[in-house]
Parts: sequence; C-alpha cells; structure tokens
Amino acid sequence: MVAMLDALSGAFRSLFSLRMLWLMIWPVLAAIVLWAALAFAFWTPLQNAWLWLYEYFGVAQWMTGIEPAWIGAGLQVLLHLMLFVPLVMLTALLLTAIFGMDAMVRTVSEGFFPQLEKRHGGGIIGSAANAFIAVVVFVGLWIVTLPLWLLGPVGAVIPFIAAGYLNQRLFRYDALAIHADAGELKAVVEGSRGQLWALGILLALVQFVPLLNFFAPVFTGLAFIHYCLAKLRERRSEQALTA
Repeated sequence: MVAMLDALSGAFRSLFSLRMLWLMIWPVLAAIVLWAALAFAFWTPLQNAWLWLYEYFGVAQWMTGIEPAWIGAGLQVLLHLMLFVPLVMLTALLLTAIFGMDAMVRTVSEGFFPQLEKRHGGGIIGSAANAFIAVVVFVGLWIVTLPLWLLGPVGAVIPFIAAGYLNQRLFRYDALAIHADAGELKAVVEGSRGQLWALGILLALVQFVPLLNFFAPVFTGLAFIHYCLAKLRERRSEQALTA
C-alpha cells in the first residue's frame, strides 16, 4: 500500500511541467474528436446496431415499460455514455502510451531515479505486442460483460475492473523497458502483480471522473513508472546486499 501511495504522490509531483501539461491535453482531445467524428459520420448504422443490442438483450422492452418515460430516456443516454467513455479513454491511453511514454520515463528517471542503471530489456516489438494484448483483452472483456453493466451495483464494478486490467497491462512493460533487463522486467511484474492490479483499478476511478479524466492518461502512466522503477531499484538493492 505504501508503494502505491508513493507512486501516486510521485506521479502528482511529476505532472507539473509544460511537457506533461501538453501531453495531458492533446491525447484526450484527439480521442474525443476522433470518436465524435466517427459517431457523426456513422450515426445511423451505429444507432441501428445499438437498437439491435437493446432488442437482443431485452433492454428496449424493459426501458419502454419504465414510468415516467424520462427515466427510460435517461437510461438510454447513460448506456450511450457507457459506450463512448471507454472508447475515448482507451484511445487516449493508447495515444499516451505510444507517443508519451519515452518522455514520461525520462522525466521520472531524471527527477527521481537518476542513479538507476539502464539495461534496455524491452523493445519496440515487445511494447507493440504488449499493447495489442492489452487492447484485445480489454475490448473482449468490455463486449462480453456489456449486458452485465445493467445489473445494478454488480454491473457498476465491471468497467473499473476492465479499465484496471488495461492500465496495468498497458503501462507496466514500457515503464520498465528502458531500465530493466528482460529477467528483471519479468520478475518485477510477477512479484508485484496484485499491487499492479490494485493500482490499475484505483487509477481507473480517476478516468471516469469528469475533468479529472483529462489528466488521467498521463497521471496513470507516471504512476506506473514511479511504481515500477521503485520496485526495480528495491530489487537491485536487495540483490546487492545478498551478493
């Protein structure tokens, strides 16, 4: 728990630079513009597909019977947001991971871990494969569990679990790729799997809060970099003591 709090604290301190400020803004704006443009261009087929899903899962009949009618209309808007927000956050996280991780790792490394040796255990292929797996599993979870989102409190937890998986899977590799060798990268991930998941879910809460979600992709990346580099430094210190 202390390690996660230290990572969040370090991520907050790392936010305040012009480089990070720009990186906080443009991926989210780009994702919103992209999905808004796609929704506008393909609104009719998307609406038809959405209505078909309503009919298939029996949601349309259920919402039609709700009185007063404005509650059913409000639920329909909420379901649309449940589709739109994860797509925007997924796109923003991917843009941040692809175009921002080098800058974020450099910022955290120079400011908090200047003595940590760089062993370059990761690479572009590994990063791309890791991102691909993260996205495929996230989208699969999201599609398979979509009907369960209507099951009250149980359904409300599902988006955060899916986003938590995406966060920890997407950022952990790139956070360690420059500084850890291949063995260290694997060892840190396997040794901290529970806390990586917990950190991912905790940061998922931020990603669903209006306004704060503008900062969420960069804050998430910075938090995982702080956490993973701290664990790597701790591992090397322990090895040095036992050598």
